[in-house]
Amino acid sequence: MKYNIHTHYLHKEKDTLELVNQDLSKVDLSIPYFSVGIHPWYIEEHLVEEQLNIIEMHLQQANCLALGECGLDKKIDIPLTLQKEVLVRQLLLAEKNKKAVILHVVSAYQEIITLKKQLNLTVPLIVHGFNKHQQVAESLWKNGFHLSFGRALLGSKRLQDTLALVPEQYIFLETDDDQIISIEEIYNKAAEYQPKIEQIVASNFKRIFRI
Repeated sequence: MKYNIHTHYLHKEKDTLELVNQDLSKVDLSIPYFSVGIHPWYIEEHLVEEQLNIIEMHLQQANCLALGECGLDKKIDIPLTLQKEVLVRQLLLAEKNKKAVILHVVSAYQEIITLKKQLNLTVPLIVHGFNKHQQVAESLWKNGFHLSFGRALLGSKRLQDTLALVPEQYIFLETDDDQIISIEEIYNKAAEYQPKIEQIVASNFKRIFRI
């Protein structure tokens, strides 16, 4: 069994469990496993309160395994202060409901680490689509963050070398919004640097999501 920790599409790949990121405006409860959250790109201040209520409602569903994706992105026009306010509200919801969090982080890794400490978060935090160098990876895993690797792993030697150094208990794999690359391709490449990748991801998934 392979595990795709974050995808925007239900690929229905054979022997694969997919955690599908759903649009808050049209959540399909028939999807076997999903996550919901307010992505920093799509924050609309006047909708946040209503969206948080929708998120909390869905977090009660057994097949809603995580809150997300949510996070911080310094390369967009939405003010970072607003992004932080919305993220904190979501992190507190995740903590209250004991759900893991799928994080979108762009140029804001130190801010994310600081928030984890300030809020005393105990739920698993997974940085999806990780594509930075070893120093950033190390600062994250040493602070208890999990790292999910996707399509960038296929073409980046630097990222491949980083994956080889990540402690096993912090590794996940994903396809994100890619409809062409399969999770099997990601697994095959990851296996070159973490030979036990199938057992590693399976163990991490079962431990965090209790599936």
